Amino acid sequence: MTLTLYNTLTRRQEAFATVEPGKVKMYYCGVTVYDYCHLGHARACIVWDVVRRYLQFIGYEVRYIQNFTDIDDKILKRSREEHSSMEAVAERYINAYFEDMGRLGIKPADEYPRATHTMNGIQRLIHELENKGFAYPANGDVYYAVRRFNEYGKLSGRKLEDMQAGASDRVQVEDPEYQKKKDPFDFALWKAAKPGEPAWESSWGPGRPGWHIECSAMVRDRLGETIDIHAGGADLIFPHHENEIAQSEAVTGKPLATYWLHNGMVKVDGEKMSKSLGNFTTIRDLLDRDVEPMAVRLFVLMAQYRKPIDFTDEAIAAATNGWHTLKEGLLFGYEYGGVGSGEWGVTSTTLSNRGSGEKLTSEIHIQRFQEAVNDDFNFPGGLTVLFELAKELRRQGNIIVHQGKSETSPEELQKQWHTLVMLAEVFGLVAQPEAETVKIEGLTDTEIEELIQQRQAARKAKNFAASDRIRDQLQAEGITLIDSRDGTRWHR
Repeated sequence: MTLTLYNTLTRRQEAFATVEPGKVKMYYCGVTVYDYCHLGHARACIVWDVVRRYLQFIGYEVRYIQNFTDIDDKILKRSREEHSSMEAVAERYINAYFEDMGRLGIKPADEYPRATHTMNGIQRLIHELENKGFAYPANGDVYYAVRRFNEYGKLSGRKLEDMQAGASDRVQVEDPEYQKKKDPFDFALWKAAKPGEPAWESSWGPGRPGWHIECSAMVRDRLGETIDIHAGGADLIFPHHENEIAQSEAVTGKPLATYWLHNGMVKVDGEKMSKSLGNFTTIRDLLDRDVEPMAVRLFVLMAQYRKPIDFTDEAIAAATNGWHTLKEGLLFGYEYGGVGSGEWGVTSTTLSNRGSGEKLTSEIHIQRFQEAVNDDFNFPGGLTVLFELAKELRRQGNIIVHQGKSETSPEELQKQWHTLVMLAEVFGLVAQPEAETVKIEGLTDTEIEELIQQRQAARKAKNFAASDRIRDQLQAEGITLIDSRDGTRWHR
């Protein structure tokens, strides 16, 4: 079962092989911190969180880096609107990012570099591009000479001549930076300081970096010259990722990344999400509407990660129903398996103890799960296995409630439950039993048994009114009675 990935760079699905055996260097282009994260961010962060989890599940040691763009025109605009500072705005929304992602169950990255903390690496990379003839200064700015990089366009498939044919001369002439460029396609590596904006000293004068050079420098500083996976949204393919390749590979002469992976965009009721359309939804707005975080994860994972998805009320309702099915299966061991009392001898299943021999698992289901997900991270195929296990455990739970025991052996039930919990955790789908609250008022077990005996006596005396009254009393206390040939059982 070989893992294969669709590589945006080669436009085909390829077998996964790392630069260093057994280890994965992975970089995800993170968020620009000028506002709360929205549904698009939720999808991207969930997808790459699960990719990382799955790579760990199949045995890789993963170093996962996610950056923050903490200097940008949008951040500066927000700081002016709020009469604040760029640093204060960025810090507030970085904190909000961690709050939102924590609610969605996103595992923290190994490191979160920031552009403002990577200024030495950024300037060093620009100097190297200058020395190699790929960059030139212009009145305090520094630009990348796009035509000097012969492979420009290899990621996006765009050709300069085609882009030139569609360019607008009017827009170029009105652009104040246009006159500084040697070629219209050249892009800024360093921007001269403007009045009232933050700036850093450099050999070109005070200024700040361009967006694209930031990620090239952060990848190099944290992970080296060639990484295994460079991930991000499909909207970043051009120009951001294209420009990253041009910058990094012009200096090193090596591939920046072996595999370029991109997640699809999120639409809302069939339309592109935007504030102007009034369909812009932040993660916290969604979760504050009592949409369950695990249902959001499931909504994302039910779609092929490279394809667009449409967020609708119907779609999130379907994901919520699906989550409730999975949750029933995930809680099976706590409700019926004696978990906590020591009957099964476990309290949870984690990725770290897979294969330790401590837990019974269903290798057939694990194999089917891996066969599905190994096909370009086919998460919907993996979910099929989870739903099969969850529905069977739910069925067994109903049998236990109504018949007192299952015809399936405890060993087999353990296998199914442990396997479901383990595989669900790969997808970050986790359920824990609600903490039991101590009721000061209410019936004790002894009192319940006494009422059941009174009801049985009433039934034997054919006093059905008294029998029904006792049943109703117990039901009002949350006690369900199940009558069978073997007697009456009760369930809170």
